[in-house]
Amino acid sequence: MGMQVESGGDGGRGPTTGSVLSEINVTPFVDVMLVLLIIFMVTAPLLTQGMELDLPRVKGETLIEDDQHPLVMEIDAEGRLYLNQHEFSLAEMEVKLPAIYGERSKKELFIRADGAVTWNYLAQVMAAARLAGIAQVGMVTETESYADEEEGEE
Repeated sequence: MGMQVESGGDGGRGPTTGSVLSEINVTPFVDVMLVLLIIFMVTAPLLTQGMELDLPRVKGETLIEDDQHPLVMEIDAEGRLYLNQHEFSLAEMEVKLPAIYGERSKKELFIRADGAVTWNYLAQVMAAARLAGIAQVGMVTETESYADEEEGEE
C-alpha cells in the first residue's frame, strides 16, 4: 500500500499542492489468495475418507463419537478388505488386528460392508476380529431417513 503526496500547479489537471494520492496495491493480496487456493485444491481430496459402498439401510440412530476414534474396516462388493485404505486378505487381517489393538484402550471395530457381501464371508471377518481380541464388533449402516434423502435426489 502506498501513499504519495504530490505538488503540482498545472491548473486543475492534477493534484494540487498538499493533496494526498492513495493507492492500494492488490498484488500481495492476489498472491496470498492464489496460494490458499492451491493449498485447498491439494488438501480437499485428502479429506475424503472411505470408499463408495452400497451400505444396507435400516432404522436406527447415529452413534456419538468419542475422543478415541474407532477403527473402520471396509469390505467392498468383491469381498476385498480395506483398513485405512490399505487392502489385505483375511489371513493378513488375523495377524495385523492383534498388533493394532494391542495398544488401544477401546477394543472396538466397525465394519462397513457393501450390501452384496455374503453373510458367510461377513461372519468369517467378524469371527477373525473377535479372535484378535476385539471386544466389540459393530456394523455401519445408513439410516432410512438418510437413504430416503438420497433417493429423492436422484
